[in-house]
Amino acid sequence: MGNLPNACVIGAGCSGLTTTKALHEAGIEVDCFERSDRIGGLWAYRDGESKTAAYRTLHINTSRSRMAFSDYPMPETYPDFPGHQQIAEYFESYADRFDLRARVQLRREVRRAVRGADGAWQIELADGEVRRYAALVVANGHHWDPQWPDPPFPGTFAGTVMHSHSFVDARPFAGKRVLVLGMGNSAMDIAVEASYQAERVLLAARRGAHIIPKYVFGKPVDTLATSAHVPFAIRVAVLRAMLRVVQGPVERYGLPRPDHRLGEAHPTVSSDILNRVAHGAVVARPNIAELLGDSVRFTDGTVEPVDVIIYCTGYKVTFPFFDESFLAAADNDLPLFRRVFRPGISNLAFIGLLQPLGPIMPLSEAQGRWVADYLTGRYALPSDDDMRSDIEDERQRMFARYVKSRRHTMQVDFDDYLLALARERRRGARRARKRGHLLSVSSLPLPLAAPGAQ
Repeated sequence: MGNLPNACVIGAGCSGLTTTKALHEAGIEVDCFERSDRIGGLWAYRDGESKTAAYRTLHINTSRSRMAFSDYPMPETYPDFPGHQQIAEYFESYADRFDLRARVQLRREVRRAVRGADGAWQIELADGEVRRYAALVVANGHHWDPQWPDPPFPGTFAGTVMHSHSFVDARPFAGKRVLVLGMGNSAMDIAVEASYQAERVLLAARRGAHIIPKYVFGKPVDTLATSAHVPFAIRVAVLRAMLRVVQGPVERYGLPRPDHRLGEAHPTVSSDILNRVAHGAVVARPNIAELLGDSVRFTDGTVEPVDVIIYCTGYKVTFPFFDESFLAAADNDLPLFRRVFRPGISNLAFIGLLQPLGPIMPLSEAQGRWVADYLTGRYALPSDDDMRSDIEDERQRMFARYVKSRRHTMQVDFDDYLLALARERRRGARRARKRGHLLSVSSLPLPLAAPGAQ
């Protein structure tokens, strides 16, 4: 194994952690750099300047059994939908179980990553140290750089303006009039929590959303109708039928009717929002038209006094360590082969850069193992032209299915993605055997000096 590439992993959230494990177990010398003082990414909740996207009452919206890594189940003592503290503890336990701490370097931010003329990566850390690696794996997450309304709403606002990224809990909103903009999971959670503290809570959005409860017929909804061997159209039809029986259309509760069918946009999972709207504790409004100092005019012409606006408008996909002329995700769109490999850059991989209908952890685990297969020569990529053709086919299907927005540039269906990736790994294994073991990575800058060499 002495002629294998060494590798750098950026980020020690769920994606970076499981990829570091896969590379280490494959015999690859790997260093994982994490800029914060804890592993776990956004689930390592903290307040202050280094706050993650998590908030004090955050719970997962995918069930425990579906979210866990394949070789390390979550404790049976956990509830079906654990809170952020339990998820963080799970990642800490995972790191201990597989002896990953020696491979993860905390408080070590990657300032710059530059690919040299020889193909090797020069990694500059914030303290000025420079290291060289044959392969780079990017797992820096995509829920940390807030996206504000673009363009901004006209007018000015005299009250408090914040992004959901800064939200901790609703106690500061006691007695205030709060406007939450958005219809995603964070918007629903924040609106519900604020409704128990605020004088009035408004929930505004450009379009409606389908609301899915966490349980249907007493079972976590994401455990029902999941087989990738059943066509997606049939699975989503079954889910639509169940929701009609159990819940009915969201407009009956006072929320705007979605302008798309279930499955054509990322749904929102909430078991609480419909009750709060039905009770009048949360009041639905259309999109903001204009800011009027201490009030807001909406697109239906109504005007409401408002003290606080919370923008739940998502996040930008950014890579601060890359020069934008080298690689950037304009409008959150970065075409990749199966959401991992970039044609033309054979020693660069992305982990967790996808938006699944389902949990991300097992997908990141499968991606990490795929990259390990590639770097050890057990898997060979298709040609660049074949990868580009596959990317274009995938994008055409995605854009035809989903509502056009920055939110729907990297959508995958959980079970379908895992099945398709397993099939591609088998095809790539056959290509690797045909070309000769380890010859499939001959384009990589092998070997490099040991990690840490200048």
